[in-house]
Amino acid sequence: MSNQTTMTEFLLLGFSDIQELQILHFVTFLTAYLTALMGNFLVITVVTRNHKLHSPMFFFLINLSLLDLGSISVTVPKSMSNSLLNTRLISYSGCVAQVFCLFCFLGANLSLLTVMAYDRYVAICKPLHYEIIMNRRACIQMAACAWAAGIMYSALHTGNTFSLPFCHSNTINQFFCEIPQLLKLSCSDTYRRELAALAFSVFLGLGCFVFIVVSYVQIFTALWRIPSEHGHQKAFSTCIPHLIVVSLFLSTASIAYLKPVSDSPSPLDLLAAVLYCVVPPLMNPVIYSMRNEEIQAALKQLLHRLILSKNKREADLSQEGSGLQE
Repeated sequence: MSNQTTMTEFLLLGFSDIQELQILHFVTFLTAYLTALMGNFLVITVVTRNHKLHSPMFFFLINLSLLDLGSISVTVPKSMSNSLLNTRLISYSGCVAQVFCLFCFLGANLSLLTVMAYDRYVAICKPLHYEIIMNRRACIQMAACAWAAGIMYSALHTGNTFSLPFCHSNTINQFFCEIPQLLKLSCSDTYRRELAALAFSVFLGLGCFVFIVVSYVQIFTALWRIPSEHGHQKAFSTCIPHLIVVSLFLSTASIAYLKPVSDSPSPLDLLAAVLYCVVPPLMNPVIYSMRNEEIQAALKQLLHRLILSKNKREADLSQEGSGLQE
């Protein structure tokens, strides 16, 4: 394996060599994956079916759920498949696709969270101009820019990583293709590339973080001027979930990418990767559902309709059965 042209596959790190623990890992990841799918699909369904929620904030929330679905689907199914089939292999092209898609979704996620902070700022600090500033066209453009930023961010990192020759080994000390682990396999001097990639990521993350902090400083300043207690509660019910989601995303990503990369397989590396790959997509629907009153009301309304529809179908079937007996 002298260069990247001869590298045809990589070996991912398994959670255990014991078959029973591999099955436990599969069941745990399957439960988390299905829960994340159900939660995010439920948010998308509730928002799209309720016309009262057709506002910019919930439009961005749908995009966030789509990004969460994408990010968890990039890493977890492959890991589950490997545990179930008792293998560690991933093809070179599969590794490239995994890195590109994961960084695309993560980059777009951060950009979208920044856009959502701006949406909250306009809604609370400039309520009279909200519909003009956050019109349908502007919202679509902002969401498209967030996705485009994710694609460009991912293309830069993916191209930077896979342009390197790999010759040290093909064993990745992680349960998916992670860039810091891939850089360790390169036989070229990766110091400058690692520094450039880290500097760009920190610059992007810090820029978005500063923008979000400045937005919320102005938001909370404006909230103190609102005399109505109901107005305070309504504003906090939309701001607090977003702040929690931002904190969860940035903290887990920082733990994963700012810690030193170990030279041998480390439980801490696995835990950090699980934190930012699995926990945010799993928890985001819960955070928004528990803290947002409008989501709760729409969810109750949807469940009520489903129950009524089910009872009506059962009553119709019962009447048809009675008619046949007569």
